Amino acid sequence: MTVFYTMTTDQDLLMDGPAATSVIAAKGIDLTPNKDQGVIKVVQCPGFDVERPMIGDRVTVHYTGRLLTGKKFDCSRERKEPFSFNAGKGQVLKSWDIGVLSMQRGEVCTLLCKPEYAYGSAGNPDKIPPNASVVFEMELLSFEGESLTDDGGVVRRIKIKGEGYSQPNDGASVDVYLEGRCDGRLFDSRNVSFIVGEAEDKGVPLGVDRAMDKMQKGECCLLYLKPKYGFGSKGKAEYKIGPDRDIVYEVTLKDFRRAKESWEMDIYEKVNLAPGVKNKGNQYFKTGQYHQAVIQYQRIISWLEMECGTGIEQHQRIQEFVLTAHLNLALCFLRLKDFSHVVDNCNKVLELDENNEKAFYRRGEARLYRNEFGLAKEDFQKVLQVNPANQAARTQILICQNKIKEHHEQDKKIYANMFQKFAEQDAKVCKLSVLDWKDKEEAGRHCEDHRERGVGH
Repeated sequence: MTVFYTMTTDQDLLMDGPAATSVIAAKGIDLTPNKDQGVIKVVQCPGFDVERPMIGDRVTVHYTGRLLTGKKFDCSRERKEPFSFNAGKGQVLKSWDIGVLSMQRGEVCTLLCKPEYAYGSAGNPDKIPPNASVVFEMELLSFEGESLTDDGGVVRRIKIKGEGYSQPNDGASVDVYLEGRCDGRLFDSRNVSFIVGEAEDKGVPLGVDRAMDKMQKGECCLLYLKPKYGFGSKGKAEYKIGPDRDIVYEVTLKDFRRAKESWEMDIYEKVNLAPGVKNKGNQYFKTGQYHQAVIQYQRIISWLEMECGTGIEQHQRIQEFVLTAHLNLALCFLRLKDFSHVVDNCNKVLELDENNEKAFYRRGEARLYRNEFGLAKEDFQKVLQVNPANQAARTQILICQNKIKEHHEQDKKIYANMFQKFAEQDAKVCKLSVLDWKDKEEAGRHCEDHRERGVGH
């Protein structure tokens, strides 16, 4: 396959560098922001989708790289392995970041790249000479937004890149302009200011709140939110949005003031702030906003978990804040059905207080939900050791015992059926063996009869 398909030819590549550059430049488009002809694009095959990648999108391409002499130095197709990267994030050559953002899905193009947009004055040992212009043929196979959460519930696509490297943190004050849409219908359009971690107080969905610490000042992005990060199973009657609907927010971060990081606060400031944050978490919990409550309780832990205090009294107060925050997190994660985090937080509590009744009980509940009936029963028994009057724990032990019994009965049935099948299979094999033996015996007799008749003749 030649690099330039129909719009350029191999003969173009066989020219010396300046001549090839002038030929391709005449046929192509200068993609560079300052129009210095550092990246010239020639479309070989148009794409089939109007939409183009945005900054941060995960793009997948096939490519072939050549020197201006036509010598190939790299090819993903020969490796039979497409290449993926996040566009516009500086993960690849500058020319690639510029070029791929101009492409449509399915498009094949050629990029003529000056050294400063490719391998620079150093080149690439054994492959690219110093200060060499290079040519890439690139095919855009696919692209998708950047997932900001592990479960894919918040996907970002950046329309306008922000300034600098600083980003808001939890507790930061942010000023944003946002537009919310559902199925293309605009339902929210406003300037709003809020505290990161408390956006729900201003009617801003959790997904927008959780994207803030990934944004830079001046950035404008699209956020695709699943119901969990939007308006959930309740919907939003105010905006005429029903339950379990996907929504899209376009958000511009106009300005922000970062909150103090833990290392910027002294112990007195942390201890004084902790009660207010705890109360905020409790308010969210009472209204069923468990994700928001988690954010508040985790702030307390990030501040105080590694602190010892300046005296016995302050140390005890810090331990109390940390212990309570872990217990509250365990309860939140129970409601969210995130049972691994329930167990983790209860274990943290038990490191601080080895006889904590609530920690044993909540860990037992999580283990029961995970069908770890034996471990759950042990936890509820430990609750009774701490507090023999806990009737809820006694009830849970009975539930565990019944579950263990049911589990054993199911195992018996499974194994009984398994052994029955094995027995039937063995019996069938034995029957076939006997029949085979009888057939062979009958065949032997038949042959013997033939031989006797033959002797008689």
